[in-house]
Amino acid sequence: MSMKPLVGDEKGWTARTGRLRLWSRRPLRHRVSFAVSRLFFYAALLVVVFTVTCAIVPGWIAPYDPTQMMTDAILQAPSAAHLFGTDYFGRDIFSVVVHGSRDSLLIGFASVLVGGLVGSALGILAGYAGGVLDTITMRAVDILMAVPGVLLALSVAAALGPGLLNIALAVAVSSIPGYARVMRGQVMSVKGLPFITATRSLGGSNARIFWKHILPHSLSPLLVMATLGVGTSILTGSGLSFLGLGVLKEIPDWGALLSQGRGYLTVAWWICTFPGLAITMFVLAVNLIGDDIRDRLDPKVNGAA
Repeated sequence: MSMKPLVGDEKGWTARTGRLRLWSRRPLRHRVSFAVSRLFFYAALLVVVFTVTCAIVPGWIAPYDPTQMMTDAILQAPSAAHLFGTDYFGRDIFSVVVHGSRDSLLIGFASVLVGGLVGSALGILAGYAGGVLDTITMRAVDILMAVPGVLLALSVAAALGPGLLNIALAVAVSSIPGYARVMRGQVMSVKGLPFITATRSLGGSNARIFWKHILPHSLSPLLVMATLGVGTSILTGSGLSFLGLGVLKEIPDWGALLSQGRGYLTVAWWICTFPGLAITMFVLAVNLIGDDIRDRLDPKVNGAA
């Protein structure tokens, strides 16, 4: 009896039916665990989307001008009129937090971009070339790793001075060793796989092997590390701003808001609390998304599922 080939919608229907059967056969605890993880993932995604929207179009969300000083509303507690309360200048804290998200996110994403590119390039170069170049590159990375990341960022920021680009560069420098180590190990691991040896024996050039095989198979850890690194970079940048080495602007970022409100903890707790919650929620959301990406790209986890 001949079987009619499935095409179009029939293939999609068959695939969905097969996934549904596999889902129904899983133990209840696995289904509950998966549902909870999906719930946390979408909640984290919602937090990230909202925060990025605040950074791109803050005027759509903030109810007040962040520089507006309302002298009749100084140090007011959170209320319907001022959701996060007001500070010692009478500024609406919610509006300042919304507008301050732009600089905080710029520090996080810019530092990950620069640190990831430089660190990955060093790691790929050392892992693929090997030999003396590998030794020299990794000893330089070891020197950077000997200094704690926060202390290294603090030293670079102090040397360059306050400013958005300087803080992003300081945080990026502190993240370079981690990216270099991870990419070097990944490239060396992929370089020794049998299919790379087979490709080389068939006459494949080094450039083709690198661009077509080694690099694509080495990017998964970089994607996961970069996702998780955004949260770490925002925390580091906020710490530098808290210490007075951050962005000197009329509208402060989250770390600078924490620094400005620390003297009012006993009389106006909300000045520090809500910027701190913004940092915590965004970093937690980014870490949850990073964990989900890592699980999706890890063949061991997918195989166990």
